[in-house]
Amino acid sequence: MTSILTNTSAMGALSTLRSISASMEDTQSRISSGLKVGSASDNAAYWSIATTMKSDNAALGAVSDALGLGAAKVDTAYSGMESAIDVVQQIKTKLVAATEDGVDKDKIQEEITQLQDQLTSIAEAASFSGENWLQANLTAGTDLAKSVVASFVRDDSGNVSVKKVDYTLSTSNVLFDTGGNTGILDGTTSIDGNGISVDVNVNGTVSAYDVVRYTTAEVVADGATFDTDGIAASGGTVSDGYVKVDDDTWVAAIDQTTDTTVEIFTEDSGGALWAIDTTNTSTATLSTSVSAFTITNTTTSAQLDDLIQMVDDALTSMTSAASSLGSISSRIETQESFVSDLSDSIEAGVGRLVDADMNEESTRLKALQTQQQLAIQALSIANSDSQNVLSLFR
Repeated sequence: MTSILTNTSAMGALSTLRSISASMEDTQSRISSGLKVGSASDNAAYWSIATTMKSDNAALGAVSDALGLGAAKVDTAYSGMESAIDVVQQIKTKLVAATEDGVDKDKIQEEITQLQDQLTSIAEAASFSGENWLQANLTAGTDLAKSVVASFVRDDSGNVSVKKVDYTLSTSNVLFDTGGNTGILDGTTSIDGNGISVDVNVNGTVSAYDVVRYTTAEVVADGATFDTDGIAASGGTVSDGYVKVDDDTWVAAIDQTTDTTVEIFTEDSGGALWAIDTTNTSTATLSTSVSAFTITNTTTSAQLDDLIQMVDDALTSMTSAASSLGSISSRIETQESFVSDLSDSIEAGVGRLVDADMNEESTRLKALQTQQQLAIQALSIANSDSQNVLSLFR
């Protein structure tokens, strides 16, 4: 039936044209934005996932920046520790050289002093962004827990957290304690002193006295004359002479032939009575540190051995601390690579959900353009039907 009031053909063609135009708008929007899911109305589930993951990816970007900052702190501390190890090794070498007979220990100490000053400079300079991991106030015990941001994590329940790599400053990895003397280099160690502890009976009371000890060579050099038994030596510049208390160990003594208040230590082959001179004092042990010890031409072989051991122990601790810093640096480097790969994977995953396939969209647009032209032509034909009715009345 042909009607001039209701043109169903035109209505159908117009509806088709509207549908095609709407599809073209969607396709053009995808082409211009590059997204097939640009809003929640396009696909609520995919849009929600993509929005959350994009937010997490942005957080990973912040983690990557934090890792770079943390790596700089660790690398600075490691470089300082490595330089300090080199200097301490030189100090150890100087001490070994000082054990050679006839060497001028005072000259060697001048070099050691410069190296000790260098250690202080290294520790003070090993700071990045206000963080110094080579010196700290260990005595106060505050701000010793250090950390480096490692990752941003979302668990199965949707809970988020920031993971960190922890590093605690302690006496085993800090070179200098700014609040005391407990660091690796300023921590005090007991070494052999110039004295020896001897027991002396004075008026029936036995007391321990720390007095200067001398080697046989030093007694000879002082010009003392040994008795035939080799247990006493008279003369010299210290007290009245010397008495032997151990192998190659002598102490200053006083001729007590006419004095009975002090128990006689020994009687020499000439009948002289000798007692230890308790006023010629010197400590049996000394407290010193790698950064503060000194040697002189009177420093004994035993003291040098103790100093070498002290420096070697410090090297062991420093090597261990450097290993820990190296491990953290390696972990940070691995984490940086992982975060970068993870960020790329998340970005690619989000792209699969919301990115438009431009090949597909361009093909669809071409088809819709053709359909649109056909729909316009069909609408034109449908509208011409009412004009054909006029020919019936001619």
